Amino acid sequence: MMRCLREVNVDNNTVGWYQSCLLGSFQTVELIETFMNYQENIRRCVCIVYDPSRSSQGVLALKALKLTDSFMDLYRNNGLTGEKLREKKLSWVDIFEEIPIKVSNSALVSAFMKELEAESPVSQCDFDRLKLSTAPFMERNLEFMIGCMDGLSSEQNKFQYYYRNLGRQQSQQQAWLQKRRQENMSRKAAGEEPLPEEDPSNPIFKPLPEPSRLEGYLVTNQISSYCNHINGVAGQSFNRLYLMKALQED
Repeated sequence: MMRCLREVNVDNNTVGWYQSCLLGSFQTVELIETFMNYQENIRRCVCIVYDPSRSSQGVLALKALKLTDSFMDLYRNNGLTGEKLREKKLSWVDIFEEIPIKVSNSALVSAFMKELEAESPVSQCDFDRLKLSTAPFMERNLEFMIGCMDGLSSEQNKFQYYYRNLGRQQSQQQAWLQKRRQENMSRKAAGEEPLPEEDPSNPIFKPLPEPSRLEGYLVTNQISSYCNHINGVAGQSFNRLYLMKALQED
């Protein structure tokens, strides 16, 4: 499409890409990697995310996202560890930055829509907005949230396993150092040269790689997104219920 536009002398500057998602489930490692690939050629690229499932509920679910500069620096330098994140004061809410979107039609399209408006009958979508039940939408959000909670629990188990191994390694190092110091005291008493108190070839002195916190941050972000969806749908449902109650009382 971009090549065709260029051939007919239409503006064809690439500023990013767009993708669809289901119930806001777009925060993945693949999206981060795509952003980083686009950043090599387009410094300020954006991603337009469209959610057709939410749009069917009467909400134009469009989002324009980009990665924050601080997160990109850490990701580029493989610095998504606990120490680096605390140093930069970066939390899970600092991964994406949402850019405001303004959707507008051309004058010809607006005039055409005005002509169609008087003749178009009421669609089923308009009646769907009056339904009091939001069980299917709420149920899907809760199912996805439960899946994210399982993923978050798995990420926490990874870190617990890492810290257990780290504590075990530190205990082994302390025991080895204590034994080496006792051996050096004996060597000094015998007039021999002391041995070094660190042995890089020993496996217990090899640093354990800390797991990346990217997956945990993305899952937390996704859980927050589902919570916002549920709050919004629940608020609309209460409004409709109060409206129906007022109508019945009248």
